[in-house]
Amino acid sequence: MPNRGGERGSAGKRKRRLSEQQKTLEQFQCLPPIEPREMIGLWRSRGIPAGHPFDGVLENLGWFGKRFTAELRADALLFRSGQHELIPIDPARIPLGLALRFHKVGRTRAARNLFSYLRRGLRAKGPVASLKTMSFRGVTSAAMAYDEQPIVDHFRRIDERRIMGMMEIEGDERIYFFELERVDPPSASA
Repeated sequence: MPNRGGERGSAGKRKRRLSEQQKTLEQFQCLPPIEPREMIGLWRSRGIPAGHPFDGVLENLGWFGKRFTAELRADALLFRSGQHELIPIDPARIPLGLALRFHKVGRTRAARNLFSYLRRGLRAKGPVASLKTMSFRGVTSAAMAYDEQPIVDHFRRIDERRIMGMMEIEGDERIYFFELERVDPPSASA
């Protein structure tokens, strides 16, 4: 007789994850939109746990945040290196399917150590995404479309210094949620 307990446990986990995702998505949808130009500058990030495979992974690997330029281009993934250096990573060099499949490994010390060794080879040669206005569920707001990955980050304003983001991967129903906090105000020349 097959063990049905594992199936029930798996279905229960999926239901809890979907509930967390739905609750966080509802919070996101209640927030007001933000214009792309308001996002120019450097932003520190933190994940918002909501049942996505990447919950805790990016932070474990030293994720700092995002940087948006006056040309509405973006360093989509900035990682810390040492005390003060930020390294922009090219997401095109990350095998997305494998990262999603083996996400649990991404939360380990071994992954952190390996990534610290590999990140220079993953360095972007320039901005890797575009900041634009896009509609999500009837609300038009700033969004960041990755150049070489099927990913769009949608943004909504929390307050003057903080933004909530949600990352959609084409073909994946799960959403990764995160918060950005402004590090430097946009300059007059930006």
